[in-house]
Amino acid sequence: MSETYVIGDIHGQYDKLVHLLKRGNLIDPHLNWRAGTTNLYFLGDFFDRGSDGVSSLELIMRLQRQAAEVGGKISALLGNHDALMLSVARFGYSKTSRIGGLLVESWHRNGGRMTDLQRLKDTHIEWIQKLPGMALVGDRLLVHADAFLLYTSYGRSIESVNRTFARLLTGNDEDEWERLLTEFSERMAFFDDVDMGINGAQVAAEFLRIYGGLQVVHGHTPICKIIRQPAEMITKPLVYANGLVINIDHGLYLGGPGFAYKLPTWIESIAAFSKKPGKRQ
Repeated sequence: MSETYVIGDIHGQYDKLVHLLKRGNLIDPHLNWRAGTTNLYFLGDFFDRGSDGVSSLELIMRLQRQAAEVGGKISALLGNHDALMLSVARFGYSKTSRIGGLLVESWHRNGGRMTDLQRLKDTHIEWIQKLPGMALVGDRLLVHADAFLLYTSYGRSIESVNRTFARLLTGNDEDEWERLLTEFSERMAFFDDVDMGINGAQVAAEFLRIYGGLQVVHGHTPICKIIRQPAEMITKPLVYANGLVINIDHGLYLGGPGFAYKLPTWIESIAAFSKKPGKRQ
């Protein structure tokens, strides 16, 4: 059975992306695919807050072709910063009502780099437009954001969400684009909120009931901001919501070294769970 790795938010950190791919033995010293039939998923946010989103995207696109030639597979999901980049390329100097001010100004405030916009080509835009919003990999539900209302407002199945995203990303309805960018700001939907009476594990369970899978894997919210540790210390995912949710946003743009998370098989997961203190052997 082929191994499956998942990588969180890149945010234009090209050098760190190369380093973590080498460290994971996914590419060789010449930046070519070396992982054979391995599956690799990126959870989106290739742009902004780093100096070289376009180079990061081009590397992934090239590796995607190389992996396919040897039976491997590289896939990616749409992140909010990818949608923001597309919207700026299309409507950059339009005024926004939901976000406030010019769209390009909002983009700059969120780490947008003009060098990326200037280097963006039609081939990049077409590739991003085809990115789905969700994917079910085995029993893991992959999404970019730790959000509930965002996805459920666009469909009640993976297929319907992805169809809606595909239609929107190739359309010219500025109101729909603004709505998407606004709703993509949702985060931390699977954490408890005592004041609001929200049980994060219950929200996660309902999310999985709607879309399938036994565990949610997401990026979007840097782990270091949640556990209040320096980004340099983040070298593994954060598992929470009674084990139903895994956060893999390594905080590259905040100084994190990054990691490629290998999805365990359920046999490995069960074995790891059985070894926890207090469990019968």
